[in-house]
Formats: sequence, structure tokens, C-alpha cells
Amino acid sequence: MKQNLSWLQGGIFLGAVFLAAVWIIKPVGVSTEFVIINGVVWNIFSPGLITQNEGAETAYSSTNAYLNKGGGTLAESVANPLNYGIVFVLSMILGGFLSGLFSKKKLPDNDKLSPVVWRERFGSNPKKRLMFVFMAGFFVLFGARLADGCTSGHMMSGMMQTSLSGYLFAAGAFATAIPVAILLFKSKNPKT
Repeated sequence: MKQNLSWLQGGIFLGAVFLAAVWIIKPVGVSTEFVIINGVVWNIFSPGLITQNEGAETAYSSTNAYLNKGGGTLAESVANPLNYGIVFVLSMILGGFLSGLFSKKKLPDNDKLSPVVWRERFGSNPKKRLMFVFMAGFFVLFGARLADGCTSGHMMSGMMQTSLSGYLFAAGAFATAIPVAILLFKSKNPKT
């Protein structure tokens, strides 16, 4: 029994999921949900952050300019966080967990924490690996919010909709990722 999809099968499956998401609800994007979760926590400790506007043009507003942009759409999501986006993010986490749980391919303990290419270059210290992964995730998320989008929103959904910003983002992401990977994972002992 085959355990993994080929790149072609995976691409077709991913494309079908994205098309279904656009057709049923909206294009896929997830980094905004981190803003929403932060806003929910912030609103707990600062109750005046979000206000509901009775009879106004916008239903919700915020004292924070970022949450207030877009006619208060982010403020509304903070006030009512159980929406498609949050369910989508939680479903991705659950899907990853279930995939790992039911995978027929069991990884050796070392491979669970870091791939071979990482261990060969940086060693097998799990704390070092987790620190680098956390920092990388932080920078990607910070950049995504700075660009008012995310990798899935700009690259995958954007390119699927033939958005120029999607193609520019993809070009920029690969133009950065490839040289960084080459620098990080160049061989310690180059072959002569």
C-alpha cells in the first residue's frame, strides 16, 4: 500500500481543496487569525478595546487603529471569534495531529525532532532546533502581517486567482528562501 502522495497527486489534491474553499466560502489565508486571537486575549485584559456600535455604519470598532481598519472587520472578528478562519486554523492543527497519529510511516526518534540535513549541519540539540524554528516562524508571521497577508493568502490563493501580488510574493519568497537555504545548509567539508 502506498503511504505518501506523489508531488502530482498532492498538487492536484491541494488545488482541489483551494478551489473548494474559494467556491464554498472564500480564499484560504490564516495569518489574520493570529491577529484575531491576540485581539481576543487583549480584549480580555482591556475591555474597552472593542465596542459594538448601535445603528452605525460599522457594527464594531476598536480603539486600536489596526483592528479598526477595513470598516471594523477585524474588530468584529475579535468580538465574535468563532468563525470560519478560527475553525480553519484549528482544523489544520487537528489534521496535522491526526495525520501523524495514523501515519503508517513511523519516523525514528531523531527524525521526529529534526531532519537529517539539519542534524548533519547543526547537530542534534533539540533546544537549538526549536529555537531556530520558533524564530523563523516569528519572522514569517511578522512579515506576513507587515505585508497585510500571509503565505497561503498571497502565494497559494493569490496565484490561484491570478493576482499580481501573489506572483510577486512567490518570486520574493523563493528569491529569499533559496539563497538562505544554500547559506545555512552548505557543506561543512566541501568536496574537492
